[in-house]
Amino acid sequence: MHDHRAAAAPAPTFRPLTDDDPAEVGGYRLYARLGVGGMGRVYLSYTRGGRPVALKVVRPELAEDPEFRHRFAQEVASARLIHGLYTAQVVDAGPDDATPWLATAYVPGPSLQQVVHRTGPLPEPTVLLLVAGIAEALQAIHAVGVVHRDLKPANVLLATDGPRVIDFGIARAADAVGLTGTGLRIGSPGFMAPEQALGAPATPATDVFALGALAACAAGGTPPFGHGPESGALYRVVHEEPDLGAVPPGLVDLVRHCLAKRPELRPTPAQLIEAVHRHPALGGGLRFTDGWLPRPVATEIRRRADLPQAPAEARTVHVPAPTLQVPAPSLHEAPTAPAPAAPAPRPEAAPPAADRRSARPAARPGSRRRTAAVAAIALLLGAVGTYVLLVDGPDDQQDDPGPQADAPAVSGTPTPSSPASARPSPATVAGYTAVYTGRELVSPDHSYEFDLKTGTVAAEETASWFVGRTAAEFLVADTNDTYLAPDDRPGPADCLTGLADRPATRLDFAGLQGKAFCVRGQDGRDLAVVRLLAAAPGDGPVRVSVDYYRQDGS
Repeated sequence: MHDHRAAAAPAPTFRPLTDDDPAEVGGYRLYARLGVGGMGRVYLSYTRGGRPVALKVVRPELAEDPEFRHRFAQEVASARLIHGLYTAQVVDAGPDDATPWLATAYVPGPSLQQVVHRTGPLPEPTVLLLVAGIAEALQAIHAVGVVHRDLKPANVLLATDGPRVIDFGIARAADAVGLTGTGLRIGSPGFMAPEQALGAPATPATDVFALGALAACAAGGTPPFGHGPESGALYRVVHEEPDLGAVPPGLVDLVRHCLAKRPELRPTPAQLIEAVHRHPALGGGLRFTDGWLPRPVATEIRRRADLPQAPAEARTVHVPAPTLQVPAPSLHEAPTAPAPAAPAPRPEAAPPAADRRSARPAARPGSRRRTAAVAAIALLLGAVGTYVLLVDGPDDQQDDPGPQADAPAVSGTPTPSSPASARPSPATVAGYTAVYTGRELVSPDHSYEFDLKTGTVAAEETASWFVGRTAAEFLVADTNDTYLAPDDRPGPADCLTGLADRPATRLDFAGLQGKAFCVRGQDGRDLAVVRLLAAAPGDGPVRVSVDYYRQDGS
């Protein structure tokens, strides 16, 4: 889980579809992308009656596994039986389709992870209500013989009438496949129960442990077993007591009870609900009234309820994205000329018959101001060579970097990017192939993270393999190991040695001068080398250079 603390403007909820996205899935037309997770991509769609749904499409590598498909079909059948008020109801599914998918009721609210990330710890009464609502959701899930296995802040959505637990239909199915082969692990290290970390069967008590860790994170702002590499978090879960120093005293006993190492010592969901009822902070009134969430969260929910509407079929158009080419001065050199204005969009025209993508959501007010702001950031940061911003909708960042030359050598005069035909062939080093090297990326503020897989900058919670940042340090996922190299030119062999012998726990900007850090993907094969080039004061822009290596044969 990311651990930013500075408040920031929320990332866009509804991101435009790209060329990589299908136009429809299972007869559901797709209107926007909601996010990307370990199991697949999530899209916004509507039922024929007009109700919005969140449609999750399973990743291809899982879809190709017969055992996963079999278990997925079983779990979808079980999930259809779950009718808890605090779960996102499964409304449709295609377990036998070429690419399996699952549609649940759309919940117009942020995840608990996003809320803690942006606003910090939640008030004690809010946390108590969360515990009661999630415990009731677990009762409904366990009643049909399902164990969630991956209950964490990212899998709890906040709505005006209480929380909603999601993703209980896929976690168990994915647990049935050889996850070392797919590179995916079910369960997040800081929220996994000891028995789960040790490979023992998961039980309803496993979910209660996760609820305790989730409550500690919501109340204290950080997971009770800390951040850092997966191996360290799992060790602490199994062998160490949780750090509850940031949890309000009135919640410590409740949380500690859930985090008991032995499953039989943990409370049941029913006992948790009763404990919340008796808690003096609620005065015996367990009600999800309008004020149960802090005001900024309620405002965010209202924003997410403003759903994009697709144009009529006859008016569907495809408007190519304008490109801003901004000659970039040095970071320490004042720009000598303003950024050129973005070219006017070309006239709308009907798409060719082969273009099956849905029309993108209409731009929201203020998109022109954002375009100008991004251009100004490019001038401020001054990436070496010509810095090209692909503006695609009001808040979009490209998922596919497209043809892009490696960064040219540093010189006093900006030079244009090389054409794709002039790019050097990727080199093979120590069994790894360089997918791209020297790619310079700029994160405007901490709500944007670096997507290492695609070599782009993406809004938080959307990158497929992310490196996030605060105003003072880099952050990586709990499932990604890191190594701080002694210089700025480590190769794959250096990274592998360092990751095995000297894994890093913090990546402060101050300690990265003249150095680079290696990041290993959760699949255990991909490697990235990240160099800090420049960081503006406060929560200003951060510029990095990234090398991405893929293991041969993967």
